[in-house]
Amino acid sequence: MPFSLLFEGCCVRTCGGIRLLLCRVRDLFRPSVVKDCIHAVLKEELANAEYSPEETPQLTKHLSESIKDKLKEMGFDRYKMVVQVVIGEQRGEGVFMAARCFWDADTDNYTHDVFMNDSLFCVVAAFGCFYY
Repeated sequence: MPFSLLFEGCCVRTCGGIRLLLCRVRDLFRPSVVKDCIHAVLKEELANAEYSPEETPQLTKHLSESIKDKLKEMGFDRYKMVVQVVIGEQRGEGVFMAARCFWDADTDNYTHDVFMNDSLFCVVAAFGCFYY
């Protein structure tokens, strides 16, 4: 099978005897579009939600799966998606969240969104890592 057929949707260039795989601009992870998608899911799922420590583990898993499925539908075929969801009780306390990644700055990216109501807060981070 020719090398170029293995990477449908990408541009393969040869430079000095080395094959380079380049992602087309239209196929790149678009943080603003992904953030809108995350926001829509959070608004739909958490609009009337109340914080419950018993239900939070299942809710975080459900949200991460829902968001990941929506992102797959958006056509980021060459990307591996990582979705992290944190839910906490709204008690006026602060929370910090950080991530460190080793990735390709030309193709990989991330976005995040925060949802809050009187009972809970939810922070979602979505990472798109180009799959070579």
